[in-house]
Formats: sequence, C-alpha cells, structure tokens
Amino acid sequence: MSTDLNREQKRALKRMGALNEQGNPVRTQPQPRQKSAERTGPVTYVREVREEMAKVAWPKWPEVRRYSMIVLVTVVVFTAYIGGLDAVFGVFSGWLYKD
Repeated sequence: MSTDLNREQKRALKRMGALNEQGNPVRTQPQPRQKSAERTGPVTYVREVREEMAKVAWPKWPEVRRYSMIVLVTVVVFTAYIGGLDAVFGVFSGWLYKD
C-alpha cells in the first residue's frame, strides 16, 4: 500500500493514524458507531420547517411571471430548432434512401 503513495499522501495518512513512522499500514479496530442525536417528534419537525421556510426569500408574482415566460419562450425556440433539424435531416435521408 505504501509503495504507490507519494510523500504528501503518506504524511496525510500518518496524521490520520493510518500509517506508522516506517510508512507501514496500521491495523486498528473499527470504532463503534456513535448514536446520532435524539429523534425529533413530528410537532417539533413541523415547527422547525416553518421557521426555516420563513427565512426563504420567496419571489414576488411579477418575477414568477417573467421567469415563466422566459422558460416558455426558451422551450418553444429549442423545440422549433430541433424540429427544423429533424425536418431537414428527414429530407436529406429521403434523398439518400429513395425507394
């Protein structure tokens, strides 16, 4: 393992305790998992969600309309572009593969 590591990687592994001073891997026992914090109840969860959602900067209605129009126009333009390419390639392939 230590033969294909560069100096920087070896130093980082030594700091983490995965290598000893000679550069050999150190076998350690796996640490038992720590229990996470207590679970919150549904009422606490809903209250915290409401508090966080109150911090969100929601867009105003004119912004929503403007961005929706931008998305719709973009979708129409790209659809027309791809449809046009499909029609052009269809005509060319019809010339190439005549019955």
